[in-house]
Amino acid sequence: MVMFFYFEPRVVSIACYLLPLSFSVAKDNNYDKIIIGIDPGTNIAGYGIIGVSKNNITLISMGIFDLRKEGEHSDKLKAIFEKCTELIDTYLPDEMALEAPFMGKNPQSMLKLGRAQGVSMAAALNRKIPVFEYAPKRVKQSVTGKGTASKEQVAGMVQALLKLDKAHSKLDASDAVAVAICHHFMFKPGMASKESYGSWKNFVSKNPGKIK
Repeated sequence: MVMFFYFEPRVVSIACYLLPLSFSVAKDNNYDKIIIGIDPGTNIAGYGIIGVSKNNITLISMGIFDLRKEGEHSDKLKAIFEKCTELIDTYLPDEMALEAPFMGKNPQSMLKLGRAQGVSMAAALNRKIPVFEYAPKRVKQSVTGKGTASKEQVAGMVQALLKLDKAHSKLDASDAVAVAICHHFMFKPGMASKESYGSWKNFVSKNPGKIK
């Protein structure tokens, strides 16, 4: 069953921080769970993949999708879907965690961010991977203990938690890893979620006003 949970040939440039872990090595490490975190964006989108073994968290990969060379908005959405699918097929995550777009003053920007989030979500659901959503303040609170933490503070805490030699140069990548870590901290098997959906059809039927 595909679950969605709510809590609060085109070339795309990718900048990534990749540990020496191939797909086969990641599987041999017998992680209890692999989580992919996504920080949606239509110019720069961040991703982070962590492996969880009991209470230990290991960074598998983190980086960005640089979409600024994509001409049309639709091309950017297509690229996000393709690259999320590529990461999913490579690392076989058990769950996807997304940062929810925050409420801003520009409706057009909110609409574009929502679409970017939607195609990321669709990539996971297309591979039958459950999706979880967290508000930005929830992510910051979970990782740093402060809901108003800066991106730099989030990056510093990600570095400390994962015992990295240095922080990633792109804050969007650190944000994505923070989303994955937040999900690990916040969600436990059997925990009741605010909303759950077994499929897109179920989501649409319960939220007719969101789909027009």
